[in-house]
Order: sequence, then C-alpha cells, then structure tokens
Amino acid sequence: MNQDRKNKVDARQGSAFGKIEHLHPIRMLLYLSMVGIGVLFFVLVVAFVRTGGFGSEQFSLPKFFSVSTLLLLFSSYTISKVPRIYKKDKLRKMTRYLAITFLLGVAFIGAQILGWRELTVSGAYFTGKASGSYLYLITALHLLHLLGGMIFLAFLLIKTAHMASDGVRSLIFIRDPYRRLQLSMLNTYWHFLGALWLTLYLVILFMT
Repeated sequence: MNQDRKNKVDARQGSAFGKIEHLHPIRMLLYLSMVGIGVLFFVLVVAFVRTGGFGSEQFSLPKFFSVSTLLLLFSSYTISKVPRIYKKDKLRKMTRYLAITFLLGVAFIGAQILGWRELTVSGAYFTGKASGSYLYLITALHLLHLLGGMIFLAFLLIKTAHMASDGVRSLIFIRDPYRRLQLSMLNTYWHFLGALWLTLYLVILFMT
C-alpha cells in the first residue's frame, strides 16, 4: 500500500501538474502575464491582417524597424550570458552585460521612434487607414512592455553594480536565491519580448 502511494506521489510530481505546483508564485504570475500578452498581440495581429495591410500602396517597411530587430536580438544574446556569469560569481562582468543589454534596449527604443517617423513620411498615420493605426498600436504596445522590462533591468543593474563594489555584499548577493529567481525571470521575459517582436516584424514584413 505504501509503495503504491509513493508511486502515485512520484507520478504526480513528474507530471506537468506537479511541475506547476512547484513553481514559485512570482514565476507563475510572470507566465500568466506572458500568456495574457501573447493573447493580446494575437488579437491585434489578426485584426491587422484582416485590414489587408497596405496592398499596392507606395509603402515600404521602415528601415529602422529592421535595425531595431537586430538590436533586440543582440540584446537577447547579451542577457542570455548573465545567468552563467552569475553562477561563476563574476559580478563585475555581469554588471557589464546587464549594462550592454540596457543600452541596446535604449537603442531599440530610439530605432522604433525613428521607424515611426519613417511611417509618417511614407504617409501612414495613426489616425489614417486602419492598417496604419494597427501598425502604430502594435509597435507602441510592444515598446511599452519592453519599457517595463527595462525598468526591472535597470533595478538589477544598479543593485548588481552596488554589490560588486564590496566583497561581503557580493558574497551575500551571489548566495541569495531570490536574486537568482529575479535574473531567471528577467531572462525569460526578455527572450519572450524578443521572440514576440521577431514574430510581429515578420508579419508586418509580409503585409507590406
């Protein structure tokens, strides 16, 4: 009887439901938020596609949207290095990679703004044709979600830089499981936004 009970417990722990039960509540909240964001953008993309895009109009994809895509993909690469650097207790190097990721995020924002300027020059306005309105809305909402990630990134960057300046504080920071969780969640969210933007970029490219 005890063996059967143990097998049931092991099976439950190995199942998907068991894994969900063991997720940290904050991580679960992040995953639920990502699902919500994904659904929101799916609805907007479907609405954008249903407008028919820009068709035969004299419109081309803003060059700065392509630049911003490269910047965000490179930022995903730099932030992917952070967890491994953290495990090696190299806080100064970790600070550099967080700073590079943050600067790439700032550059992404600048490229997006310049991309909107290109849209205006080409005759696509937020209050104009529906396809143009959706294009501004989709890109602006993605930028807004990225800003949320950048605020948290800036917090961790400042915290890491402060801790790296002192050996004792550095040791405490490295051994703190909550910091490890924060870095993991930031990494997950940033990659999610990168994948989301790449998908949006390909849809916009196809519709133009």
